Amino acid sequence: MLSLLASIYGKVADARNRLYDRGVFDTFDLGVRTISIGNITAGGTGKTPLVAYVAEILAERGQNVCILTRGYGRSNPKQRVLVSDGKTIFVDAMEAGDEPFELGHKLLGKAIVIADANRVTAAEWAKRKFGVTVFVLDDGFQHRKARRDIDIVCIDATNPFGGGKMLPMGRLREPLYNLKRAEIIVITRANLVEDISDLRFQISKMSPDAKVFTGSNKVCRIATVEEFPSKTQRPQTERSAGNVFAFCGIGNPENFFDQLRQESFELTGSQAFRDHHIYSQSDISNIEKLAHDSGAKTLLTTAKDAVKLSDLKFEIPCYVVEVKTTLDDAERFAGML
Repeated sequence: MLSLLASIYGKVADARNRLYDRGVFDTFDLGVRTISIGNITAGGTGKTPLVAYVAEILAERGQNVCILTRGYGRSNPKQRVLVSDGKTIFVDAMEAGDEPFELGHKLLGKAIVIADANRVTAAEWAKRKFGVTVFVLDDGFQHRKARRDIDIVCIDATNPFGGGKMLPMGRLREPLYNLKRAEIIVITRANLVEDISDLRFQISKMSPDAKVFTGSNKVCRIATVEEFPSKTQRPQTERSAGNVFAFCGIGNPENFFDQLRQESFELTGSQAFRDHHIYSQSDISNIEKLAHDSGAKTLLTTAKDAVKLSDLKFEIPCYVVEVKTTLDDAERFAGML
């Protein structure tokens, strides 16, 4: 049954792409330079840190940057939400969605963040209201209604093609040959695998014209849940002290746990929840029991999770780990934006 559904999913994705390619489905120019950052697989690929990375480059050039995102998991997905005007956060994580809320805080002073399923009408509104000079489409590879100048696709080095099967049998959102639409491909989390030469070769066969960059993630900041999302920075000696228990509700939790181990955090255990999980006090109690039983003295979680923890109480200190993306040829990448 899953194989049949995957076959249907792939055929529908192909038919939709052909209709866009032939001009049957309309695409709309957003009126200013537009950069799409997306995936070809479902689940976490390290896209959010790359969206922030690109927005920061553009902001440093004096551009008025606006991130347009769908905002998965928010309380009213049909409503347009101004998450941030670049100066102020206007909504909470439930209204914004966890990733837009995280981006809004991370990019204060650098980018406007708007959550709206219709990114074309959101762009028209944003240009009138804020004088936007460049849009960044978050998770935009399959959102072909909005015309873009550059398509950037993230491929996770630890699980690049989601088993090579279409949803729901695998994690592919469309057949792999559609990677040919991408101008830039970023192999994310390359620091978590030993060798990516075979992966680079596979990508070059599927998308020979794309420029391929290698990305790595590194912990850049840690703060308590109470301090987050302020800019408080904890020292390395404090954040590495003692045994820790990690938990998260993201698309690829094992990557987060592996990242911590690579950076010498001593994990005594971990707990993964579904992507975009909304935490209850009962969840925290269960996490703390597991942590206590494992001998951990500290909890660690992601920034995406932390935005949904501010109203919950912790008996064990809980720290938020933020990561940043670095690229192998950063100057060349920036020159293509």
